[in-house]
Amino acid sequence: MATMGQLWTNTGSGLATLMFVYTIFKQFFPQFGDNLEPLFHRIFGLFYPYIQITFHEYSGEHFKRSEAYLGIQSYLSKDSSARAKKLKANTTKGSKSLVLSMDDKEEITDDFEGVRVWWQSKKEGASRQSFSFYPEADEKRFYMLRFHRRDREVIIKKYLDHVMREGKTIELKNRERKLYSNTPGQNHGNNTKWSHVTFEHPATFDTLAMEETKKEEIKSDLVKFSKSKDYYKKIGKAWKRGYLLFGPPGTGKSTMIAAMANFLDYDVYDLELTTVKDNTHLRRLLIETSAKSIIVIEDIDCSLSLTGQRKKKEEEEEDGDDKNMIEKKMIKNEGENKESKVTLSGLLNFIDGLWSACGGERIIVFTTNFVDKLDPALIRKGRMDKHIEMSYCCFEAFKVLAKNYLDVEESELFEEIKRLLEVEEIKMTPADVGENLLPKSEKEGAETCLKRLIEALKEEKEEAKRKVEEEAKQKKEEEEEKQRKKERKAEMDAEKEKKKKIEENGEEEHRV
Repeated sequence: MATMGQLWTNTGSGLATLMFVYTIFKQFFPQFGDNLEPLFHRIFGLFYPYIQITFHEYSGEHFKRSEAYLGIQSYLSKDSSARAKKLKANTTKGSKSLVLSMDDKEEITDDFEGVRVWWQSKKEGASRQSFSFYPEADEKRFYMLRFHRRDREVIIKKYLDHVMREGKTIELKNRERKLYSNTPGQNHGNNTKWSHVTFEHPATFDTLAMEETKKEEIKSDLVKFSKSKDYYKKIGKAWKRGYLLFGPPGTGKSTMIAAMANFLDYDVYDLELTTVKDNTHLRRLLIETSAKSIIVIEDIDCSLSLTGQRKKKEEEEEDGDDKNMIEKKMIKNEGENKESKVTLSGLLNFIDGLWSACGGERIIVFTTNFVDKLDPALIRKGRMDKHIEMSYCCFEAFKVLAKNYLDVEESELFEEIKRLLEVEEIKMTPADVGENLLPKSEKEGAETCLKRLIEALKEEKEEAKRKVEEEAKQKKEEEEEKQRKKERKAEMDAEKEKKKKIEENGEEEHRV
């Protein structure tokens, strides 16, 4: 045993001496050193069982930072902050927080499937003095990965993919999410079709006024979608999913979208169809959206008249039919948006055509107040896969709002509110309920706000009752008017028939 230990000691000393001699030789005779370097590495490799891989910060031209380097930096950040002794803090473009990473010459270990590896952060100085517009190029930073040669297959086939995948996940989680819009006047002088601001909407499923079972169902559906990349590939479908949110104004459709984006850490693209010139422009907008995003078209029934194109011919053939409010609004939009040539076919291809497969992990959301006015082809399964009705406030939703606005979970007034919402079935939107619960001054307490809501619900009940009575009265008057018209018509027909008989009798008498 002593002989073996002495052998390794002598071998180590010999390698150290050889490296020292080689370094001195290369410094004074660089032309010979470069030629001898491969031979030196072969000799050194016989005794040194470790393999090294370097990942440089900049690769290629134009000083573009390496995606591999950034991925490794994100991956190591989770361990560096807890285990490294020397750290450096950087602000990365698009990140919402500081990124902590190993300082130069630091080393940490990582374990993967029973294999231990060593990561080092290194820096090389410039070999010669030169002028550069990019000072960072004078100091080349890189990560060095070291592992035993017996683990080569595991590292190359599994570990590196694991590092890049986990690094990308951490990078996406830490990024500053964006809210994009295609507003007019933003596209002159550059190629981008989207402008953006930081997405900071605070809505979550915890604060969303909706039944708990329904929220859990939606959350489960979103999680299933986000983890189904391989499944969508297996069944031959683009990795996307459509949601149709429908219900009266004020029921929380926009809040639902914000909660979905915050739940999945997705960006949001707010698509305004009336500013899109044609189908080609619409397709370009789709191509420029990123993965892990929600594409939103709000009030699709009012965006363009395209939702009624298939019925337009039939409507023109009908005479005497009164246009309802939404149809008039759609006709008005058609006149005001003559420059937009987006068709129903173009929108369908945007949602479910060949171009919809560009990229992946996208959710497309339509909102509408009048779901019955939409073309069935637009909202069928496969395009709008999940239909979610955003209804009036129920008691369970009210309790969420009471917790949000007043930090109250129980009160004697809850029973009266429950009776009004469930027994009396008073219809009030979550937006109106929230407005009544909102304290109007610092002196107003929870009890005052709850009593105000009760009064508002009772007023809503009376208003609904008046509307029913007015509708019944209007219907009765219409029926009476219809009956009077019928009677007048019958009288006129009888008068005509009487005149006709008198004329016929007069002619008969004249012939006699």
